[in-house]
Amino acid sequence: MDQNSGSLSQIVFKKLRKSPIGLISFSIILLAALVTIFAYFIATDKTANANRQDLAIAYAPIGHKQLTLEIPLPNYTATKSVNDYFFGKEIDSEHISISSYKINSNTLQYIPYLGNGLNGETITLPLSHWTDYSLEIKDIESKFIFNKTYLLGTDSYGRDFYSRLVIGTRISFLIGFIAVFISIFVGITLGALAGYYKGNIDNIIMWFINVIWSIPTLLLVIAITLAIGKGFWQIFIAVGLTMWVEVARVVRGQFLSYREKEFVEAARALGFNDYNIIFKQIMPNIIAPVIVISAANFASAILVESGLSFLGIGAQPPTPSWGNIIKEHYAHIILDKQHLAILPGLAIMILVLGFNIFGNTLRDLMDIKN
Repeated sequence: MDQNSGSLSQIVFKKLRKSPIGLISFSIILLAALVTIFAYFIATDKTANANRQDLAIAYAPIGHKQLTLEIPLPNYTATKSVNDYFFGKEIDSEHISISSYKINSNTLQYIPYLGNGLNGETITLPLSHWTDYSLEIKDIESKFIFNKTYLLGTDSYGRDFYSRLVIGTRISFLIGFIAVFISIFVGITLGALAGYYKGNIDNIIMWFINVIWSIPTLLLVIAITLAIGKGFWQIFIAVGLTMWVEVARVVRGQFLSYREKEFVEAARALGFNDYNIIFKQIMPNIIAPVIVISAANFASAILVESGLSFLGIGAQPPTPSWGNIIKEHYAHIILDKQHLAILPGLAIMILVLGFNIFGNTLRDLMDIKN
């Protein structure tokens, strides 16, 4: 039996297992996908966008440990909903950095930490701040006073940098996923129509493709963003609407080739309609090159979004994005705390490199000559 028998996915998977660099790149992509889904499980700051601020410990070093007092706010809830686990919990308590504390019968006294080794004056709080929420006094010291560790230190607002970096993975990964989905939908539709029907339809679509192709991608994304507004979903749509051109050109070329094949002529002779021929006869044969282009577009989308966020047009604060994290801290590359700008830049580089290598690996694996 031919060792290459089986479906396309089975053949590709068998070949992929023999490619170390392909497995590494696929592992990077898979890891990014898992971090995207379970970001708030991994992050140490479970609040939405990891936006809990404490200016007293701004620019804390890597591995900094800080004694912290948690005080419930009026909207405090002890439990978490399913939504909180995947999208972060609304800030319902205040975290205060302290140097020391003392619990009396009805009050709690603490000395606030002001940063740079400085301490404030003693502050006294009634224990009712906790007991009003059906919390027992014995639980205050065990659950609401703790040493908080900042694995990668804090940023300029005293936010947990590790958590911001982890949650920022979502923007970069989702921008690639959604932009590629939009580009595939638009590109395949226009490319299939142009290649299958030819004639005036082909001429009109190719004219439109050439016009879009002539506009620099970044400028086109900026123009679309300014037209539909800034925001989370707007930037996804804007990037997706600029990445379909290459897909359309490749699909058009494939359709021009396949529309003259014997099996297509046979389908016409049997009375199959155009929809059946396009989507059920020709489309399955052009999936391989589309998948390869999609992997490359994933990488391009990540770079475009990072550039836009750096310019302030992409995801808007406090939503963490690798691009706007770099924007906030790029000056530290030549000053101090270089990791605040280098780590998100390194994350972008690794993820983009992973998609580029995986795309090249897929191109080789799907080559029927190999």
